Parts: sequence; structure tokens; C-alpha cells
Amino acid sequence: MAYDSPEYEEIIAPMREELTSVGFKELHTQEEVDQALAQAKGKTVFVVNSICGCAARIARPAVKEALEQFGPVDHLFTVFAGLDIEATEKARTYFTGYRPSSPSIALFNDGDFKYLVERHQIERHTVPDVTSTLIHAMEESF
Repeated sequence: MAYDSPEYEEIIAPMREELTSVGFKELHTQEEVDQALAQAKGKTVFVVNSICGCAARIARPAVKEALEQFGPVDHLFTVFAGLDIEATEKARTYFTGYRPSSPSIALFNDGDFKYLVERHQIERHTVPDVTSTLIHAMEESF
């Protein structure tokens, strides 16, 4: 099944909605990524979403839990690796000093990149572990 097929989009729609339902704005192009980050003043959480099990089982639930515990942030953005290919590649150019990682969670403050929770910090960990890592990173970054 091709990534751009309607069947594939139907499969991942709930995975997208898990973040958009709590306020994340999906970015689908390089231009949308550039514009969003250029205008993002204040606290920003940027998730590189993924179809993998660790995104579904750990990353997305941990992001939602961390936001509930930490409190509101100013901007929530997401791209979907493997589907929003150009947008994902563009977003990763902002995560300076890190290799591509899906899923991952980037933190920005006033447009400056501060921290990245990488796949190796998500995979084989628990939701509470990743929530704690993310909250600590948010406290340090914001």
C-alpha cells in the first residue's frame, strides 16, 4: 500500500487525531514548517509523529500526559514521518545536533530549539518514564 493511498490515510487518521484532538496543528509542507516556527513566540512542542508501535503505545500518550501535568504551552505542531515527508525533513533541520528520529518530541522557546526527546528515549520505556523525561525537559527549556 502506497503512503499516498486513501487506504493508508484512513489507517493513520486516528493516529493524527490523537494529537490534533488536544490542539496540535498538522504541518504538511516545508513552507508550513518554516512559517509556523518563524511565528512561534513562547513555548512550542513539536512532535514528529509515526505509525510505529512506540509512537502509539508510548510517545503520543506521554505527550498528552505531559501537557496535562505541565500546563498549557503556546504552540503545538506536528508532522507525520513517512507521510508528510518534505515537512518532516524540514522540521528535522531545526533539531540541530540530532540525527533523524521518529517519533520524537522537540521543544522550542521563542523560536529557539532547546531539546529533543529521541526515539531511543521513547522506545522500550513506559509512558510515565517518557512523561517524566518530557516534563523535566519542559521545565528546563521553558
